[in-house]
Amino acid sequence: MISKGEGKWTTKRLVTVMAAFAVVVALVAVGVTALLVNIFEKQVEARNPFFRVVELTDDTEDPAVWGRNFPLQYDLYKRTADQIRTRFGGSEAIQRTPSQADPRSVVAQSRLEADPRLKVIWAGYAFARDFREERGHAYMLDDQTFTERQQATKQPGTCINCHASTYVPMKKLGGGDLLAGFEKLNAMPYAEALTHVSHAVSCIDCHDPVTMQLRVTRPAFMEGIRAAKAAQGIPDFDVNRDATRQEMRAFVCGQCHVEYYFKGPEKRLVFPWKNGLKVENIQAYYDEVGHKDWVHADSGAPALKAQHPEFEMWNQGVHARAGVACADCHMPYTRSGAYKVSDHHVRSPLLNISKACQTCHNVPEAELMARAEGNQERTFALRNQAMDAVVALIGDLGAARGAGMADTALAPAQALQRQAQFRLDFVEAENSTGFHAPAEAARILGESMNLARQGQIALRDAGYRAPVTP
Repeated sequence: MISKGEGKWTTKRLVTVMAAFAVVVALVAVGVTALLVNIFEKQVEARNPFFRVVELTDDTEDPAVWGRNFPLQYDLYKRTADQIRTRFGGSEAIQRTPSQADPRSVVAQSRLEADPRLKVIWAGYAFARDFREERGHAYMLDDQTFTERQQATKQPGTCINCHASTYVPMKKLGGGDLLAGFEKLNAMPYAEALTHVSHAVSCIDCHDPVTMQLRVTRPAFMEGIRAAKAAQGIPDFDVNRDATRQEMRAFVCGQCHVEYYFKGPEKRLVFPWKNGLKVENIQAYYDEVGHKDWVHADSGAPALKAQHPEFEMWNQGVHARAGVACADCHMPYTRSGAYKVSDHHVRSPLLNISKACQTCHNVPEAELMARAEGNQERTFALRNQAMDAVVALIGDLGAARGAGMADTALAPAQALQRQAQFRLDFVEAENSTGFHAPAEAARILGESMNLARQGQIALRDAGYRAPVTP
């Protein structure tokens, strides 16, 4: 039996509990309401990914104008001016005194000073005069304009294709015909071509201004990928019609990060993919058309210079086979409020592992860094061995020429130098230090060493005897 006092106390307690419960319910209701309002606001934001402040057209080439509609992407794009080095790539900021000929106050470190063997490899070619670490997209036009290679040789307007926003200038030069404008730009001297461009690579070079869909705007890539697809048994491939969205996330990068050559006196930009994308396919194409970049000053070999073949090397790697595109790693998705955007900072994945790598690889950041740098260490060690082998062959060829060996006797070793050096340079010029395709990089460098040693054997078979070092 409950006493009167106990009953009153129980009633008070019940009232207190009910009041507390009501407060909790009210707080929960307020919280749920706030959450629902926030979700609704984010849904509205997500349905409106940008505000149309300005009207963009197919002639809007200034990225700052695009930035008024897309401020998040534009702010990230401007950060390509950052200079942060990874262990095997990127650039430290080297201060220099500006001059009338070169107004830059900051440059990247010299690769030639870091490894003088490169001067031997490229003897007689402009790259032996000036070759520096790569910098971000913000510098791509200035670094091409003011390189000392411009003084070493008369560079053609073709170089502008990968160092400037060329879509609008090409259309204007061609009277609306992109291909005609492309051919006119190629044939100009570099200084003249420079007067037709105003920006480094810009939004319009990769995006349709109305739909924002990715698109390829460089005729050289359109023609090159059509040839590469034909080699795979896919005829009449139109990249802007037939490529998937995921393919486009690599193809827009492949417009510039590729191997190429200048064809004929008009210096027409051509991607040499008719036989395929592997180094030997490209070498075979150059042999078929009789192309050489220069005659090596020491050895007399008809030499080739590889140019940043990231797209070709990536195609031989595990990420490409898994359907991972360039943008997935170099421009991973990032969030700002409700917005999900590609990171237009465009940098090494090793500077952004949490977003670039851990989205797929559920292992600690330190482990991923160790894997990447382990692959790069092995590639760099093989690169050094191949460099020694090619430099040794060049030295023997130079000595044999100096001793008066006949051109016919030198020719087999010169042909082997051409092959060995191109393979070495294919990995040297490819800016991932083997990471894009470690096994392929190792294969190529192994072949380079073998071909260089075969060249030395060919010289000895022809009668050359290397001097004996006491």
